[in-house]
Amino acid sequence: MDKFRLYKGAWIFSGAAHDEYKLQYNNVLQLLMGGGMVRNVYDFDCREETSFWYVIKDSFGGMEELSSKMRNQVKKCFKTMRVEIISSECLLSDGYEVYVEATDNYRVKAVPPTKEEFERRIKNSEENEYWGVFDIETDKLVAFSMNAVREECCEYRTMKAIPKYQKLYAYYGLIYEMNRYYLEERKLKYVNDGARSITNHSNIQPFLIEKFNFRKAYCHLEITYKWWLRCIINLLYPFRTVIPIRQVKALLNMEAMARGQI
Repeated sequence: MDKFRLYKGAWIFSGAAHDEYKLQYNNVLQLLMGGGMVRNVYDFDCREETSFWYVIKDSFGGMEELSSKMRNQVKKCFKTMRVEIISSECLLSDGYEVYVEATDNYRVKAVPPTKEEFERRIKNSEENEYWGVFDIETDKLVAFSMNAVREECCEYRTMKAIPKYQKLYAYYGLIYEMNRYYLEERKLKYVNDGARSITNHSNIQPFLIEKFNFRKAYCHLEITYKWWLRCIINLLYPFRTVIPIRQVKALLNMEAMARGQI
């Protein structure tokens, strides 16, 4: 129970994805006393194909596992950029500009945090390792990743790149090097880009599956609401495809995933 944390009105598991378990009903009720809903994801990487999953990679095959086009793109990144672990101080100093420029390029409009919120997140963050991509010529930070590293796995929590450098394959070099480091050098069980997106604000998860051989680790999703929120969800659910408010649409998308209808 102590691994569940309240985030934007919802109780979610803060530990490694494979450690989450099916909650007993009395535990759900206990959590509901402090929030509007409980998200419970369990049976990680089950054999059954479900409507909810994590996007993971649990093996590393080097350049040989990539297509010839992908190999060339990764190598192009390394010719003009370097990829390395960075300190939180480096990210505090130069990361916010990268974050804002990356967010402005999203297909689905997203509002970036303020600089103060960004700095507060780093200072109080569960993410404990940071990676940076630097332009070799200017030594400028052009992309970064904020990762939560645990004993057996690593979650790529937030990846951002300046659009200009994204076109120069900054993500390709960053992802390749992190995969190599965590899976081959540190021999973790898997790396994880998080659960299925409910907002579709970026194409990163399909990109990882198609280009870097990530896969879907299927699991089960249950959502329990306080009674008044359940009434609102049931009322709005039939109109989920036409509701324009992004936050409401995301919540209804998650409900559709829990029902196995999306």
